[in-house]
Amino acid sequence: MKRKWAILAAIFTIFTVLTGCEPLMVLDPKGPQAERQAHDILLSIGIMSFIVVVVFVILIFVLVKYRASNLPEDYEPPHMEGNKWVEAICVGIPILIVAYFSYVSVQSNYIVEATPQGYEDQEPLVVYASSSDWKWHFSYPEENIETVNYLYIPTDRPLEFRLYSNGPITSFWIPQLGGQKYAMADMITTLHLAADEPGEYMGRNANFSGKGFAENTFNVTAMSQADFDDWVKEVKETAKPLTEEKYNELLKPGHLGQMTFTGTHLSFAPAPEHDHGSSSSMEHEGHSDHMTTNEEHGENNTHEE
Repeated sequence: MKRKWAILAAIFTIFTVLTGCEPLMVLDPKGPQAERQAHDILLSIGIMSFIVVVVFVILIFVLVKYRASNLPEDYEPPHMEGNKWVEAICVGIPILIVAYFSYVSVQSNYIVEATPQGYEDQEPLVVYASSSDWKWHFSYPEENIETVNYLYIPTDRPLEFRLYSNGPITSFWIPQLGGQKYAMADMITTLHLAADEPGEYMGRNANFSGKGFAENTFNVTAMSQADFDDWVKEVKETAKPLTEEKYNELLKPGHLGQMTFTGTHLSFAPAPEHDHGSSSSMEHEGHSDHMTTNEEHGENNTHEE
């Protein structure tokens, strides 16, 4: 009786806890890359659920039909060396399942690594996303501004994130926009994303990088192109310049709030030269030089939030 009540209590607790869970962000996509990945996840769950149901149905059928009480007392099972059809099914079906999942995974990998579908003819917004212990720095070379721990992006425009780390390996991840990708110290990795609708999204470092890893997060705000342009204009009018001294201070281990600067650190602390995984790296090769020229001849003004 005690065991029965314990099992019922456990089931009740599980259902009570699950009712308070929020929807998984990876299954609530807000961009084409994330939508493709969510589709693959649901496809995998559906196929595996079907397999589990079939296996349990077969198991119940065998247990009921061939139970000992359903056979004569003098029954002796025949000696069998094997059955080629059973062996073919047990081996063949898993091979077909793995082959199909492999095909879908490779196909999806090429899709999510390329410019988002539907945005091929647009010029991407290039953002250098660099990590340090335990914060994120976002440099907009074309806009000549930089933010810390928050990211503003326009909707309906391709985004090209150029990732690297100022310390240990981290992983850049905005679950509702796409999958994660590593940021390393000696090379740039490129991640292509896009946001289909305005909204507030969560971003984080998905790779353990020390005691401050849990709070190594950033906020993402997607807005219309007009609102994004207004934000850039406001930053240039109100924010202070990012100096090398200030940047070196930001790199020290610790947590910070959101900060905004004019100018970027790329002029005095350029990103690694080696680019990995960018199909359009040559197209944006001049961004840093262009940015440096702007900083030399333009006005730099830090807006700390």
